[in-house]
Formats: sequence, C-alpha cells, structure tokens
Amino acid sequence: MARDGQDPGRRLLAIPTRARLERVLRYVFDEKEFLSPYGIRSLSKAYDQAPFSVEISGETYRVDYEPAESRTWLFGGNSNWRGPVWFPLNYILIEALQRYHQFYGDSFKMEFPTGSGIQLNLDQIARELARRMIALFQPDAKGQRPALKANPSFADDIHWREHLWFHEYFNGDTGEGLGANHQTGWTALVARLIEEHAD
Repeated sequence: MARDGQDPGRRLLAIPTRARLERVLRYVFDEKEFLSPYGIRSLSKAYDQAPFSVEISGETYRVDYEPAESRTWLFGGNSNWRGPVWFPLNYILIEALQRYHQFYGDSFKMEFPTGSGIQLNLDQIARELARRMIALFQPDAKGQRPALKANPSFADDIHWREHLWFHEYFNGDTGEGLGANHQTGWTALVARLIEEHAD
C-alpha cells in the first residue's frame, strides 16, 4: 500500500484502498445522501425521491427513505434501518475515521459536507460527526433538546430538564428520539463522545 510520506513504522490493515474509501465517503458525507445534522443516516435520503424497488414473483417490493417510524406496518411497523441515525454505527465510523487519520495524516482530506468546498482531514471530520451526535442532547435557546422535543417536559419542567432519555435511534432529519427510550447501552456512548470531543 502507498505510504503517502507517512512514518514507515505505521501500518494500515484495511479492506478499501484509498481511492475506494474516498468514493464511499463522498456519499457518506453528502447531505442529500447519508449526512444528517445529527450524524449518519442508516439509508440514503436519495431514496426519499427515488425509492428502491424490485419485482419478485410478480410482486413489487420497495424500500423508501423513512427517517423516523415506518409509514407502513411492513416488518412490524418500525423503519429501523431505512433512514434513522443509530449511535453504534456512527460511533464505529468516528473511530474508523480517527484510525485512518492516524495512518494518512493531513495528506487525506475530504470535502465536508460534500459539495461545500470545505476540505477537512479525517480527524476533523470525525470531530464534526461527534459534535453532530452530541447535539442530539444539547439544549437550544428554549431549552429543547432535539432528541427530546416530542416531550415538552424536558424543556419546561424543572424536575425533568436534566433527566435525559437515551433513545434507541433518532429521526434522520430532526433528531427526535425513537424506539426504546432507555437504551443506556449504545446510546450512552454519547458520554464517551462528550469526554473525547466536546469543546
């Protein structure tokens, strides 16, 4: 693998080549595709306007972009992997970008978001993704947190303001918390992101 002027003592074991990684990340960092204000979506937003469809045995099946709960009862009525933001997926991506940065250093820069003209190295991008995930739980000027906007008590009631729920997944467009609201396993990774990346 090309070293790109890096420390000869460093090694990178990775499936994608640098060129393939760049191609994939262009889609991942595109706000019309996977990048949301609150992290990386589980399905491209491009499917909102052009759903994926396939015909099997005379039946047509389609997958639409659904950033929150499903609009149909297909597969039990939730849209888990059809658009929402998931903490474990984002956390693993943030860590992977940091590892790639350790190998490539500042020689690997990407436009972030895609089409913005802003060039960042992979560590800077990892930090920005962490900031977007942390923003799910940060109150705005009115005390509302994107993940908890569905329940005004989290902004208006003094007894609830600092009582946070850790939802299972989040609306890919608004950040609203969805699914189980006591997912203190993977969603609690926000504490680690705050520890490592908060200003």
